[in-house]
Amino acid sequence: MNLVLATMTAKYSHSSLALKYLEKACRRQGYNPIIKEYTINTGLLTVLADVFNASPDILGLACHIWNIGPTLELVSMVKKILPNCQIILGGPEVSYDAEQIITDNPAIDYIILGEGEEILPQLVADITSGKKPTVGNGLVWRSGNQIIAGTPVIVQTLDNLPFPYDDSDMPELKDKIIYYESSRGCPFSCQYCLSSATSGVRFLSRERVQADLDFFLRHGVRQVKFVDRTFNAKRDHYLPILQYLAAADTNTNFHFEIAVEYLDDDVLAFLVTVPVGRFQFEIGVQSTRPETLRAISRHNDWPRIVRSVNTLRKVGNIHLHLDLIAGLPEESYRQFAQSFNDVYALNPHMLQLGFLKLLKGAGIRTVAAQHGYIYMDIAPYEVLGNNYITYAELRKLKIIEDLVDKFHNSGRFTQTMAWIIANYNGDAFAFFQALADIWQQQGLDMVAHSSKTLYQKLDDFIGQTRPEIRAITQEFMKFDALTSEGGTVRPDFLSWNGGAWADEKNAFWREPDKVRPYLPEYSFTTWRDLKKKHHIEVFGYCLPEYLTGKTIVARNTAILFTYQNNAVTYQEINNQDFWTEEK
Repeated sequence: MNLVLATMTAKYSHSSLALKYLEKACRRQGYNPIIKEYTINTGLLTVLADVFNASPDILGLACHIWNIGPTLELVSMVKKILPNCQIILGGPEVSYDAEQIITDNPAIDYIILGEGEEILPQLVADITSGKKPTVGNGLVWRSGNQIIAGTPVIVQTLDNLPFPYDDSDMPELKDKIIYYESSRGCPFSCQYCLSSATSGVRFLSRERVQADLDFFLRHGVRQVKFVDRTFNAKRDHYLPILQYLAAADTNTNFHFEIAVEYLDDDVLAFLVTVPVGRFQFEIGVQSTRPETLRAISRHNDWPRIVRSVNTLRKVGNIHLHLDLIAGLPEESYRQFAQSFNDVYALNPHMLQLGFLKLLKGAGIRTVAAQHGYIYMDIAPYEVLGNNYITYAELRKLKIIEDLVDKFHNSGRFTQTMAWIIANYNGDAFAFFQALADIWQQQGLDMVAHSSKTLYQKLDDFIGQTRPEIRAITQEFMKFDALTSEGGTVRPDFLSWNGGAWADEKNAFWREPDKVRPYLPEYSFTTWRDLKKKHHIEVFGYCLPEYLTGKTIVARNTAILFTYQNNAVTYQEINNQDFWTEEK
């Protein structure tokens, strides 16, 4: 009996936690499933051929909003070439209207409702023995012309679940994001989220979580992404996990979704001490408008969010990823702009601008008419407009989303953007909106852009709209180019020193006593080796003083950039060490 479990992920870098759980659950019962992970970009005929080659007697497919369309097409084709194959679907995209889906798609034999780790092995056993399903709830199935429907089920005791990974998985996953969960459920009832369809939170025991994490630590994986809906829902659960990971000798990064306002002072005091890069926090703000938050049954303690984010951002040891959702009820385009500015002012490492999707099973879908929602009829059910925001405005926000990714989230323009936004009186949305207008007018939203092109387009925009700050903006662009991407991107239009100041640079490097205050271990080797590790650039303005909060002044300033261990540092060279006379 060949059992194949498959899915289509959104990207190659993603992996399916659900398939790993189901695989291990089936292995416990003596089955040896074949796992197949494709991406939504893999041609359907290619997927079909690969499935055919596996000769499944039973085919299980995990369904999500990003893959439901091609999955249903695949199911139909599989049934044509393998008519005796029993096809089982599961996942959130088929759990909430399973009877309609199985009715509309005669190639489907079974749909598992809810969590399938306990249901699937029993169903496989029944199919293999030729029995009708012996499970009660948790299943919708076809019996001749009759559809028999149960209700969704959950796994009550999470410690009963198998650990979803083993050593044999690691070669395949070494370049992918590894997903893990220490709990299921959410304490909140946000109406846009599927977690609003269930209540309560179930936790793995501390001993179980620690044993699981030891596996990842032993394998030295790149990143473990916790998919707990609210990781810090229970202090006695989450804090020991964080403390355990903070003390580990590892370079692994751990990503958590948290409600930052629920971090108390003791936890914040601990978090500012953890190793740089150990943790990454995703913080769902969604909106700062009280009326909107009430409409989606969500409460944000904004002052505490600001305080907690500022505390963590000041230290800078934890990557902070803050989320907003456009298209929520009771929030117009201008009101969303305020939410955007509120969050942007916190200077997160990443600001994710998402767009509301009226998911099956989510509470907001049941009141869509009340808010005048129009949305996609097929997955991902993204909102196209409502009583508060138009499609044209959402389209503009799509362009702004892309520009935020390019100019803020990329980390490529850190100081340039801070300078520009300061000259927009702190109104980040006004800047991105103005840039989006030109981006759209020139059709730049329809084409790809290289790193160098982005510098050029930003310079063109500033030259057209704010020529009075263009010269200083170009200096910040030079600074950012030298501190991002290893200093490898040097836009041609910027005024690089080149041969200028060559005598001063050569004299500086030839006098070790002058260099060692900046590079204590310095000794001259070769010019080629020197240029690999260091770069001196002379700026027309004193940028280091400005970056420490002082007023920017026009003064030639030599800055030494050092590239080592995939990191860059910079320091200003004193005038007396670089110039023989004041320049």
